[in-house]
Amino acid sequence: MAKMVLKAAYLNLNSVDLSDHVESITINYEGKEVDATTMGDAAEWALPGLKNWSIDIDWAQDYAAGKVDATIWPLVGGATFAVEARPSTAVVSATNPKWTGTGRIFKYNPIAGSVGQLAKAKTTVAPGDGTDLVRATA
Repeated sequence: MAKMVLKAAYLNLNSVDLSDHVESITINYEGKEVDATTMGDAAEWALPGLKNWSIDIDWAQDYAAGKVDATIWPLVGGATFAVEARPSTAVVSATNPKWTGTGRIFKYNPIAGSVGQLAKAKTTVAPGDGTDLVRATA
């Protein structure tokens, strides 16, 4: 299996490519475990429940028009939007899959950092409308 160094991840929020401001990105994806244990069972067991996902992003902050703050601020606690992430800005392929979904932002830290350091921001994109995150290779 090929290994890779994450150097140019792609991230698009609400039709705005913010890839050049991403410091780190983490896609969290899970299938909930629903306890199905009942009287008489010899051991606990579970059934698959609903899926859950989120995307955590650390940014190099930028307050210019069309950049991080101008894009994210109006989305906090607001309407849903399209999100797309992939490991590289290269074309989507079997070795560069994309994840797409409909997201919503409930948490945003528009100022983070300490004296003499790069201005940063943090955002979490959560599921926006009950649909699953989709993985595609084409």
